[in-house]
This record gives sequence, structure tokens and C-alpha cells, in this order.
Amino acid sequence: MGIQAAAKNILQLVGGEENVRSLVHCATRLRFTLNDRSKADKDKIEALDEVVTVVESGGQFQVVIGNHVSEVYQEIGRMSHLLNDDRAERSAQKGNLFGRLVDIVSSIFTPLLGVMAGAGILKGLLMICTNAGWLKPEETTYTILYAAADSLFYFLPLLLAITAARKFGANLFVSVTVAGALIYPTIIELKNGNAETDFFGIPVVLMNYTSTVIPIILAIFVMSYVEKYLNRVIHDSVKTFITPLVCLVTIVPLTLIVFGPVGVNAGNAIASAILAIFSFNPMLAGAVIAALWQILVIFGIHWGIVPVILNNIAVNGQDSIKPATAAAVFAQTGAAVGVMLKTKNKKLKALAGSAAVTGIFGITEPAVYGVTLRLKKPFVCGVISAAVGGAIIGQAHSVAIASGAPGLLTIPIFYGQGFAGFILGISVSFILSIILTYIVGFEDPAEQTDIKAEPSAPAVRREEISSPLEGKVIPLTEVKDKVFASETLGKGIAILPEKGRLVAPADGVISTVFPTGHAFGMVTDQETEILIHLGFDTVKLEGKHFYPKVVQGQTVKQGDLLAEFDLDDLLKAGFDMNTPIVITNADQYTDVIQTDQKQVKIEERIFSLI
Repeated sequence: MGIQAAAKNILQLVGGEENVRSLVHCATRLRFTLNDRSKADKDKIEALDEVVTVVESGGQFQVVIGNHVSEVYQEIGRMSHLLNDDRAERSAQKGNLFGRLVDIVSSIFTPLLGVMAGAGILKGLLMICTNAGWLKPEETTYTILYAAADSLFYFLPLLLAITAARKFGANLFVSVTVAGALIYPTIIELKNGNAETDFFGIPVVLMNYTSTVIPIILAIFVMSYVEKYLNRVIHDSVKTFITPLVCLVTIVPLTLIVFGPVGVNAGNAIASAILAIFSFNPMLAGAVIAALWQILVIFGIHWGIVPVILNNIAVNGQDSIKPATAAAVFAQTGAAVGVMLKTKNKKLKALAGSAAVTGIFGITEPAVYGVTLRLKKPFVCGVISAAVGGAIIGQAHSVAIASGAPGLLTIPIFYGQGFAGFILGISVSFILSIILTYIVGFEDPAEQTDIKAEPSAPAVRREEISSPLEGKVIPLTEVKDKVFASETLGKGIAILPEKGRLVAPADGVISTVFPTGHAFGMVTDQETEILIHLGFDTVKLEGKHFYPKVVQGQTVKQGDLLAEFDLDDLLKAGFDMNTPIVITNADQYTDVIQTDQKQVKIEERIFSLI
């Protein structure tokens, strides 16, 4: 399915645009907040080719897509008004407290994750270069690159003001101005000068607000309510400039006097508590975080820890939680590799291999939802292996100097204290998970069809569909017709015929014979629905060169002649005779296994339906 079709189908199946209160995305998921959950069809969404699975957690309806999530997100934005800033106000007031908190945190921090990872990697690489003697801090090259790496963290309040304003429905430009006041050079000079500061006689305890997280979020949250109130009571003719004026002269001082000190002190307390936990028993702390991390990710509640990690980096310049989470990422990736090595199911082997590749770069959802969690035992092996690796990382007192999804490319952000222990920990997690998964094993889907069901259990139904034509096999996604290529009508293949003879691909009933004789539909005895379309645009011929041999409602056996057609005349007339053979109810099957042959003859197998 193409990106556009996937976006359209997902939006329709969640209940349409009017059923969506808000939409954000993270590295792999579309995170919907819905007005009415009952209008969303979870099963049909999970059946879409582009969707890995659907998770409901924290008041969000999360559609896991994988690496193409941003493309699907942007496509939904183009076909709806969901990404407009004025939709933000509709999402803030509904749902339980926990769900609202998760929604708020994910909405504020998700847009920054990509640039945070990039800046963090650059920061780590610069540290490696200076330690190796390749660059010196006094060189202007280093200064320029460090500015590129550190500017995001230095000006973090400005960026959080943007995302928080969108989430809380506040004026974007007023919000950024408030954040700018916190890190204004004169304010920083007052703080550094240790001078007594007051606002109309009220003492102001100045803090360092560069790189901070909590103060600006508190400020914009309060300002959103102040702004809405002012817009209601101030006359339309003057509120355009009076509302921003009142917000600036109240929120900026209020932040410096109240929100700022409270937020900074709360952040310092959280950072100190985390350090105390790791100091008490670093091995246990690392093991527990690593073991639980992927479970928290599954339910989407890891977002409650993301601000803590960012706050630790802002306060201490480093964080001890994120290194342990890397063990969980590499452990689940290792479990996917173990499945790939163990399974005899070709499709599962390919899925596990591709999921392992994305996992090694920090995106574990395809590995978890598509492979390890589905098979259960590999997921458990991954959790155990993560705990072992996390214990090693914790004992080594490993730290992260920046934020970013743990993976192969982001290893530089862990360079520094305990780096050797970090490398050892993720290596142990990865290798141990492969070994455990291979030894413990799992119920291989390749063996399920060979097992006879108990009398009380539903039997596995398998049907073979043979080729109705002789010719060259072409992937359906490569045909020129966009409707068929997008697999909107169903899964299948195309055959470029070499003879003008069409036969029944299975036993069943002819459900449709188009008047022009160029297309046929049938339902097999096992209720598989098949569409055969002879060439493209051949409907223009109005039946010329096509000779149907069956009528609608006729019962046929596999191999019975359905139609004859003048292939040479059709090709000479310039028609594309690639013929789609589509299973139109493919979503009712667990799997549609297509032939891997490049050339087929009549009655050779082209589909196995499970």
C-alpha cells in the first residue's frame, strides 16, 4: 500500500477527522487522541500493510507504523486539518489525569527527538575528537561545530515554548518571547553578578534557565489560561495587542518569581534523587531500568521518564538512566536476530531480519510488535538479557551526555564516564539475547500448519490457488495502474500472458462476468474472492477480441475454460496486457503466500492462503 493510501485508510478507520482530538507522532507511531474510541476499527487498521500493530495506552490510540511514520503523518496533514495549531485546544481537557499527562509530555517532546539525537551525536563525536587529539577546543572549527551541537540544549526553553504553545493552545510568538526573556543576556548577567534583584519590591531569586525543561512548560501552561480569559473579556478591536501585552508583563515576572525557582529546584531534586538511587546500588538500578524499559515503551508510559532524562542532562550535564535503556534496545534486537536464525518460516525469517536492522539503529517497535512479543518467549529472553546488560552498565556508572534513541549511530552520546562498561553491557545484552532465544526457542509458525487441531479447536484452513494463465509473473506493485499497484483492491500478482486462454484458478462459482468480457470475479468453495482483470484500459474495446465462455452464477472446476482472447491483436493495438489476479478479501486471511516463480504455466500454484 502506498503512503497516501495508508494515510487515507488510517484516518478513515479511526473514525474520520472529526473523531480525532489531536495527532502527534514519535519515531515509529502515530499517536491519536480520539473523541470516541468505539468509532475506531482496531482490527482493520492492524490489517493494513503499512501498520505493524495498534497499542492503546495513556489515553492514546497509537498506530505503530515504523520508519515511514513521518511520511504518513504529513500525508494525513495534507488531507485534513489535524495539524493546524488551532486544533491543539481540543485535546487538552479530556481523558483521565494519567492519560492527559502522557499525551502532554509526548506532544511536547516528540517533535524535538530527531534534532536532539542529531545534536547529541555531534556532541559525542566532538568529545571523541578532542580526546583523540584530532581537534582542540581553542580551534575555531571546534567552536563552530560545538555551537551547532550545543545550541539546541542551550536554547531548549525556546523550542519547548513552541511545542508547549501548540499543545496548550497558547499564542506561539508570545510563548517564544516569554522563553526568550528567561535567557535574555541581561537576566543572565544579573544571575552571574549575584546582585539582589526585585520586581516592584518582590524579591526575585534568579536561576540559570538555559537548557531547563520544567519552568517554561509551567509558564506556557498557565499563560494559555490567562490568554484565553483575556481574549474573552477584552474587546476584539484591541485584544490583538492588549492580550500579548498583559501576558508579557504578568507571565515573565511570575515565571522569574515563582515558576522558575519551583521548576529549577524540582529539577535539581529529581536529578539528585536519581543520583542517589544509582549511588546506593548502581547494578540493581541499571538492571531494573533495562528490564522494565521495553515494557514501559509498549504501553507508551516511558514518556513520563523522558523529561527526567532531559532534566538530568540539563542539571548535571549527563544522565544515568538512558545508558540502561540502551541495553533493552539491543536485547530486543538480539532476540529478533535469534528468531531469524531459529525459524524455518521464510516470511518470519525475513521479517525478523528487517526488524533487527531497524532495531540496531534504535527503532525496536517492528522487532517487538512484529516478532518478539508476538512469539512471547523471545520477548522474555530479551527482558532477561536487558537486565544483565543493564546491571553491567549501571555498575560501570555509564552516562549519556545528550538525548537520542539508543542505537548504533547514537553510541557517541554515551562517550565519557563508564563508556567501556556501556559497550560491554549492550554487547552482552545483544549476544545473550540471541543465544537465549535460540536455545529456549518458540512456537515456530512454520510448524503450525502441520499440527492437527484438537476437536474443540478451530482447524487451520489452507487453500491453494492455481494460475489461470500461462506467462511471466510480475509483482502487483509494479503494474502501471495505481489502483491495483497500491493493493487497495487486495493482494495479488500480475501475469503477462503468452497465450490467449483463461481458466478457473480454483473450484467455485463465477460471481461476476463483465459485459465487455475483459474481467471476471469468482468465489471459491472455501469463500476466497478472486478478481481477474485481463489487461489495462481494455474496457475501451467494448468486448472486441474477448470471448467469455462462462456466465454469472455458473459453477466451475479448477482448469475449466473461462474465456479466450486474441492476444496478438490486443498487443498490436498497444494495450498493456499485464493481468492482475487479486485476492479481494485477503484481509480475512492470516497470510497470503505468493509464488516466487518468475514464469508460470496454467494450473501451477500461485497463492497459498492461510
